Amino acid sequence: MATATRPAVPTGSKILILATESCAYPGADSVGQAHSSYPANTYILRVRAPVLFPERFYLDCFRKGIAGIIVMSCGEECPYEGAYKAMARRLDRVYALMKEEGLDIRRLRLTAICTVCNRAFLNEVNQMNAVVQELGPPVFGKPLDADASQDAQTAGGRA
Repeated sequence: MATATRPAVPTGSKILILATESCAYPGADSVGQAHSSYPANTYILRVRAPVLFPERFYLDCFRKGIAGIIVMSCGEECPYEGAYKAMARRLDRVYALMKEEGLDIRRLRLTAICTVCNRAFLNEVNQMNAVVQELGPPVFGKPLDADASQDAQTAGGRA
């Protein structure tokens, strides 16, 4: 029995977009209405406010095969006072957790997308797609800085 050959999208190349319902999600809709295209490995999740997701959510996504996450919000114009700054602080904590797990922090990005920011939306998706293609699937392991600190200790011991 012959089977059709299709190029497979690697499971490790999935990109999750957390798109705020008041800005970024209408922006994604605008991209569709303009008949623009972006990589098929992109999954958009409409959310009220991405600040609602705890730090571990992001690591769980990476463990389940998501290779990159873009948090698209309204930026400083968020309808929920203080949410954008709180989100930025939360992602700083997530970046620290990612480093502890040996994950490249380029896999997670916070960006502001307005309701009609087609080019910005496409640019963010294409940039993240390039990053996940470069990095491959997420691999948890030793902290990224472990080699650098070991090399520094070794070099210091030789002097």
